Amino acid sequence: MTKDTYCILNGHLISIYEPSVAFNNRAFRYGDSLFESIRLCNNKLMFLRDHISRLKLGMTVLRMNVPAEFSHDNIQELIIQLLKHNTHAPNARIRLTVFRNEGGYYTPETNDISFLIESEELTQAYTLNQKGLWADLYSDIKKPINKLANIKTGNALLYVMAGLAKQSMKLDECFLINENGTICESISSNIFIVKNGTIYTAPLTEGCVAGIMRKQIMSIATQNKILIFENQITVNTIMNGDEVFLTNSISGIQWVGQFKQQFFTNKTAQFFTDKLNQLTQ
Repeated sequence: MTKDTYCILNGHLISIYEPSVAFNNRAFRYGDSLFESIRLCNNKLMFLRDHISRLKLGMTVLRMNVPAEFSHDNIQELIIQLLKHNTHAPNARIRLTVFRNEGGYYTPETNDISFLIESEELTQAYTLNQKGLWADLYSDIKKPINKLANIKTGNALLYVMAGLAKQSMKLDECFLINENGTICESISSNIFIVKNGTIYTAPLTEGCVAGIMRKQIMSIATQNKILIFENQITVNTIMNGDEVFLTNSISGIQWVGQFKQQFFTNKTAQFFTDKLNQLTQ
């Protein structure tokens, strides 16, 4: 795997070893940041317009100024430049981070932003996991439902704590519970349940991240005349399902083999993985 040696800070290519971010950086101090994880798959940047749109929406929510150069074409050009210098192709993970410029304590002195683009080589295109994930609930901390719930902020302590719980329980994944007591998402993915050929996923009003891959799965389902509904998800919803699969921009689709004492198959997950790979051509 090729080592990443460059990143792009505010449009400029620099070495990752070059000190460039101040200690009073607001992302470091307060989590005052947003990020997007973007997939290069078979030399194609997947769903970049959707990522840029979600990032701009999040910046608006956080009252950050959106610079004019934050267009799809400009960001795409910068990502391609970085991938060439890091020789990351045909498959890679790109992280685009936006953070408010330093100044102030909790109250910012400016709403101007800086942005950082990083890349990391991946070995393959979308591939369904051979062994189903073993998942259970993480219920120690409930996810709040508010205007921050649907965006990807740099404050990820809830997911970090869930990841530590997953680790201690020797699980592959944990499902998160919102303040209403229903299941909204997993640590890094949106959740889909299949029952009698119909698909169910939590609506954004349940506090899940507005996943880019979630949007694609819903679109593919509609195009293929598969019924899909946004409903509250409970433990019973999952236990009564035929299949459970998770989606995010980097992994694509991962199927859950076991939740508590219930076991699941992966026929639908394989179908959607095949459809996703068709989009990479």
